Amino acid sequence: MEEKEKVNEEAKKDSSRGGAGQQELFYQNGGQAEGRGLAGRSCQPGRLDELPEYGCYLAHDCNTYNDTAGPHSLWVTGRVSDTSSRWSRTKEKKSRTDMNRSNWTAVLGMGTLVVLLAGCLRRGLFFSADVYPVILMTAVIVSISLVMYIEGMLETQPAGMDMIRLEFMRPENPQFIQVLFPLVVMMCYAVHALAGSVSTQGSIDEMLRWSLLAMFALLAALLAASRNGVRWIALGWQLAGGLLVLSGILAVCGVMPLPYGIMRTADPEISSAGARLGGLLQYPNAYGAVACMYALERLTAAAGVLAGRAVPARRLIAAVLPLMPAQAALLLSESRGAWLAAGCAAAAALALQRRGARLPLLLALAAPLACAAWLYRQLAAAQLAPAPVPGLLALAGAWAAALLGTLLLCRLWHSRARAGRAAALATTVLACIAAALMAAASTADRFAAGVGTGASRLQMWRDALQLWTEAAWLGHGGNTWRSMFRAIQSSPYVGGEVHSGLLDLALDTGLLGIALIAGWMLFTLHSMRRFAPRLLPAVLVFALHGAVDFDWSYALSWMLFIWLTAWAAALRRETEVAALYPYAFINGSVSAAAPAPKSLVDTACAGSINDAASQPVNALQQSKRYSYHLTLQAIRLRLVLVHASIQTYIRPCIQLLSSPASRPIRRYTAAFLLACWLGGTVWITAHYMWAAIQYRQAIAEPMETSTSVEYFKSAYHLNPARPDLAISFARTLPYAEAHSILLNGLSYSPQDPDLYLELGKRASQSGQGKQAGTYFIKAISLNRYEQEIYRAAVHEMEQIAMHEISHGRARQAQQTAAVGAQIYEQYKNLAAQVNAEYIRSDRHFQLDSSSALSGENLRSIAAGTLIKNKPYKSIRSCIRCNSQN
Repeated sequence: MEEKEKVNEEAKKDSSRGGAGQQELFYQNGGQAEGRGLAGRSCQPGRLDELPEYGCYLAHDCNTYNDTAGPHSLWVTGRVSDTSSRWSRTKEKKSRTDMNRSNWTAVLGMGTLVVLLAGCLRRGLFFSADVYPVILMTAVIVSISLVMYIEGMLETQPAGMDMIRLEFMRPENPQFIQVLFPLVVMMCYAVHALAGSVSTQGSIDEMLRWSLLAMFALLAALLAASRNGVRWIALGWQLAGGLLVLSGILAVCGVMPLPYGIMRTADPEISSAGARLGGLLQYPNAYGAVACMYALERLTAAAGVLAGRAVPARRLIAAVLPLMPAQAALLLSESRGAWLAAGCAAAAALALQRRGARLPLLLALAAPLACAAWLYRQLAAAQLAPAPVPGLLALAGAWAAALLGTLLLCRLWHSRARAGRAAALATTVLACIAAALMAAASTADRFAAGVGTGASRLQMWRDALQLWTEAAWLGHGGNTWRSMFRAIQSSPYVGGEVHSGLLDLALDTGLLGIALIAGWMLFTLHSMRRFAPRLLPAVLVFALHGAVDFDWSYALSWMLFIWLTAWAAALRRETEVAALYPYAFINGSVSAAAPAPKSLVDTACAGSINDAASQPVNALQQSKRYSYHLTLQAIRLRLVLVHASIQTYIRPCIQLLSSPASRPIRRYTAAFLLACWLGGTVWITAHYMWAAIQYRQAIAEPMETSTSVEYFKSAYHLNPARPDLAISFARTLPYAEAHSILLNGLSYSPQDPDLYLELGKRASQSGQGKQAGTYFIKAISLNRYEQEIYRAAVHEMEQIAMHEISHGRARQAQQTAAVGAQIYEQYKNLAAQVNAEYIRSDRHFQLDSSSALSGENLRSIAAGTLIKNKPYKSIRSCIRCNSQN
């Protein structure tokens, strides 16, 4: 009896130290252990009283599970029946809580997957018309998830592992800090839209795009912090990558119809095979980058499996299965930038691997890469249009050869014989060399054709840098390059995109946006380097290729980046849970269970101060050998002291804001800000989406009918900032109303040349020659190499001059003709300069014959050599005869 009383006293002490509720680490329905490392070991009851309905045993009146005593012992003061009834109530309540949390995780996971897959299916969310419905859907999913999350937070405070999960799900934790980056970028575009920018429509579209990314980041952060979030994230990555890759491969084989999925061209500088795979994104370079991200993540995962001992064949096949089609999709895109980024990221992956895992990485790469190169050569020879049956047979054969070759290399590598390992290494080297030679042979024509596209990009980047210097700190607002490049381009290249994510962001948001994106990426890379290094190569491809192309204009690319950051955050949470509760992984009873810390940040700060204070500097060790180490210690100690001094002044304010009295204020403030954000986003998106629908219906109707006018009017009232909508609506109105609509459009888009061109045409039709010439000159200054603007301006000015001559206004006609002759001279000189300097003219800028004839007519009228009031046809014939002579 005395021994039993001693045991009871120790159990009570352990219970008081361990805190309430930590038993759920070790009790689960059906006798399964929750904690990592708690294997399902068989119990040896001995003298235990077996209670199978509880999934546990009672030893010494204390609760145990699988021979492991929990940190919180269940004390039995009376009969077993009393304890069992109490435990059954606790277990019933916990089962209901677990069911609610599982339902919340399932709803959150499926909703986030739907958003991610919608981004894949809607052309990568590049066009605004594709972004609007996804924003509305995402806002609904976020609202439902937040309501369920708040209901779960208002439940009884859980303990143990669930208490750790809720601690990780607080907004001040790192995965939620990453939501702030897209939110701040969204606010930058909102400020530009309110204060005025080169394109209000572009600023609002970019604001909505980044609002979508912020909502998606919030969903991903909640999913990463939830139970089983890692599985949902891994599933989403596999589904998105598999959908993008397989849809492209099957489209090439002629099985799946994919409009605009394959870009065909006869220009050898663009494609050596005459066709390039763009997949669901409809742009080969961006598609190649996304396929490369997926392939590298699968490669590092397969290398981790291959490095293990006695790897089951089905597990290895499951890891290597997506590699060959992903690499084939990368090769079929013919994106040289994506290939270069893949090489750099693969080298980084090789360097980040442990010494024993580097060769398995090459083993996992060899066979799929060689088979993908062979498949690429076969499909490129058919210009990416093979017959369906031969195309599918080639795909199946390459895929099977990749799997069998990897299995063979794995078996040779894991054999104990040196000859087997040497054969595996030799085969790997030969496969990589063969793949490189086949890829080079298939793209040799493109490299031999020259680097005209690269030279155009360099010219484009120089012009962009010059434009950026005009507003280096805050930028010009959304769609800056698309709105202004025609006014500053130094050669007639075609470039609605600047082909550099960094420059595009710098033009829109200035150095502020660059600093935000750089901080976001550095924060992510630092976290991945510690907790998920196998995800680093995919992020490197996103950063490197996005810097030299416009992948970042696709919302899907940012969503995949956010998905990888959430994956790393989920893996980090698992690691920190294991570090906070080490006794959950030790066999035997726990002698003393330390209570969970109040916050992870306090624990980290306390550990840093204790470590710095427990390492005194020894004055006798001032040699050169330890000087560098002691300097680092001194710097660390000073930083800790500075941090402590800052907390001395800031902590009272933080305590005031975090006091229980201010808790309702914080909750209502957070709810109000969330409601404003989501409500404002939904309101603007709904208006713009309905305006786009009305505009499409108006275009589908016959022009100048009452139905089309009503559609135009409704669409314009919903979205007056859209320039093409304002122009189309103005064409259905009289001059006075149209002039007002077009001027209002200039207040939203002051750098739009089409608005000035339409104003010039309407002024010409009303007989205002001087005003029309002013508008035409402004339109030309905003679009220097647009042949249609010159042609329209010269023709309209000629018509006005002839009209004024016919009405007896000779002097006014000479003035109008002088303005038109000036426009013609500029057109003629610029065309001659382009032809003389052999400048690459992607816009086919040249002087056409009809414009030359109108220009000569304007010269004659301005010089006064034509007979007053002479009919127009005779004047035209005289000019034609003079030009022929």
